[in-house]
Amino acid sequence: MSLITALICVLGALAIGEIVSIKSKAIIPSVFITAIIFLIGYWTIFPANILEIAGFVNPIIITSMLFLVTHLGTMLSLKELTRQWRSFTIALFGIVGICFGTLALGKMFFEWEMLVIATPPLTGGVVASIIMSEAATAKGLPELAVLAVVMYVMQGFVGYPLTAVVLRLEGKSLLEKFRSGELANIEKIEENEENIKRLIPSLPKEYQTTYIVLLKLALLVAGAIFFTESINEVVSRYVICLFVGVIGAESGFIERKPLNVSGSFGFYMTGLMAFIFGGLAKATPEMLQKLLVPFVGIIGFGVIGMMVFSFIIGKILKESVPMSCAISLNALYGFPANYALTTEAAKSLGETEEEKQFLIDSMLPKMLVGGFTSVTIVSVVIAGIFVKLL
Repeated sequence: MSLITALICVLGALAIGEIVSIKSKAIIPSVFITAIIFLIGYWTIFPANILEIAGFVNPIIITSMLFLVTHLGTMLSLKELTRQWRSFTIALFGIVGICFGTLALGKMFFEWEMLVIATPPLTGGVVASIIMSEAATAKGLPELAVLAVVMYVMQGFVGYPLTAVVLRLEGKSLLEKFRSGELANIEKIEENEENIKRLIPSLPKEYQTTYIVLLKLALLVAGAIFFTESINEVVSRYVICLFVGVIGAESGFIERKPLNVSGSFGFYMTGLMAFIFGGLAKATPEMLQKLLVPFVGIIGFGVIGMMVFSFIIGKILKESVPMSCAISLNALYGFPANYALTTEAAKSLGETEEEKQFLIDSMLPKMLVGGFTSVTIVSVVIAGIFVKLL
């Protein structure tokens, strides 16, 4: 397969997902449709390395992730970040619910070792999946090593549609209050930028060029990596990038939404969205058939536990049930899928640009904090604990 053919296939899958999402008003999320296309593609005509052939090589993907996370940090103020302690708490309790569901309920149907190996990947990112896969291999359990990978790769098929449903419920509720005047539009950071004195004065508009803005973004990322390495990666570099983005924008070193200012947001987002589906190359029909029952059972018990705990903590913290569930569901996919799902819901529900932006401002910060809590922080801790339970 040639470079251009591979690129057309990748972009075609992403585009079809968007078209279906637009037509269904985000009831069917684009990431779900794109995932199905990639899965069928890998079983038929897609080579396993189609992303590499299309030019989405590892250095570009890593750069995209680091840049986008830092970019998202610039969209949050320190005040907004401290306001999101509820989202952090809900995400934590959601993961506790997953563990309760898989270990307490799942124990009645599945072997203990299977539950221990499958649970950490269900709580978050690829690192947890790798840790448990290697642990299963070391214990002489190759099938369970595959289950750890499948759990990470396939859990989005459950998370995407569920999140689309609860975000639409939350969005409709917010819009009703917004249109009735019960909720005022969230104060936009960028509207007050010129009136806020920063430590570092902003560059004149003529100097906010693509190269200069990207250079400043790269310097922030370099600083985040240096700090992460100096603390021996005790905290994920992506979490540090998020905070560095907040500090960079608050100090005035970099503009809000720097990738938008530089005109390169779409390029980096495309690479990262394509990368999500690369893991599906490992999910063969034989593998899925063999692990179907454990996968459905364990993820079912995990999601039930998550929803119950999210409902309880949401009521205690006075957060709506749909939003609490959406925050916890981040564990099944994380960033950038949470960004795509939230913006899709907002754009499909809002009738005006003001309404769409209101929904994004209301839901996206909560989703981002929920995603980084579960996927980049807690899932690795959970994996470290569960390895010792084997």
